[in-house]
Amino acid sequence: MNCLMLTAKNHSIPLSDGNRIPIIGLGTYGDPRTTPKGTARECVKLAIDVGYRQFDGALVYFNEHEVGQAIREKITDGTVRREDIFYCGKLWSTFHPPELVRPALERTLKTLQLDYVDLYIIELPMAFKPGDKFYPKDKNGKYIYHETDLCATWEALEACKDAGLTKSLGVSNFNRRQLELILNKPGLKHRPVSNQVECHPYFTQPKLLEFCRQNDIVIVGYSPLGTSRDASWVNLKCPPLLEDEVLVSIGKKYNKSPSQVALRFNVQRGVVVIPKSFNPQRITKNFQIFDFSLTDDEMELIEELNKNIRFVELLMWSDHPEYPFHDDY
Repeated sequence: MNCLMLTAKNHSIPLSDGNRIPIIGLGTYGDPRTTPKGTARECVKLAIDVGYRQFDGALVYFNEHEVGQAIREKITDGTVRREDIFYCGKLWSTFHPPELVRPALERTLKTLQLDYVDLYIIELPMAFKPGDKFYPKDKNGKYIYHETDLCATWEALEACKDAGLTKSLGVSNFNRRQLELILNKPGLKHRPVSNQVECHPYFTQPKLLEFCRQNDIVIVGYSPLGTSRDASWVNLKCPPLLEDEVLVSIGKKYNKSPSQVALRFNVQRGVVVIPKSFNPQRITKNFQIFDFSLTDDEMELIEELNKNIRFVELLMWSDHPEYPFHDDY
């Protein structure tokens, strides 16, 4: 796969199951308490016009109805066909028991008003207590965890693929040990094609990236610009990635922003990027990464920026036995 050959019109890369994934997508997470209604819908429509073909969503973003509406409107007006769009949905942590997996995916499909998703992933290797609350807590305000059997959950996902509800299956926030649990599962029918993890120049994930390459698993990098500042998820002590002098100076050479350089870096490594933005100018600019390429020396310079800094620490799960970030990778 030569990522230097990708273009704005043709930028999908192969998955191990024969399907393809666009190498850049739009992340659609937005805090439902602060994001005005209709924002996701307008931004997804704009993104499709700009050239984005992948959209990364989730039931717990509470805006899948808007994302689905935007996709359907752009299909209706003839801009795209359904097969041009790649939608990734996620199995939330309260739906890990096998009997809850298909109903959760069907709920996403009903919300999107689509017949299938292109990729369905286990959002986290940790489970919460099943029930009506997405973030269940006890009377002391502590999160209520639930024992999870990831292999049993995976088998339920395989049945969803066999039923045509999703084209591909993947995971998110899995470390090597958790990936091996699935890969070595007796009777494995469908391998995970992707692992969505944090990935950017300050957290380049070299060991996990190499392990995934050896196993034909594509890394999908979330927070590729390292810019989220939500204290419930994020380590606010992290230095701002986009002010890094190396990214700024390389950007000046190509008349590009540090964001565009950071995205291009991952794309050239074969890492799919899903920058989240609800800002029309940034949505447009983030996509403009196919008209320049970084030299080998510049790639090395950026790789050397790795500080093993994790912006997204998922601290609400740090006491969980399956918390993936205790392991090296």
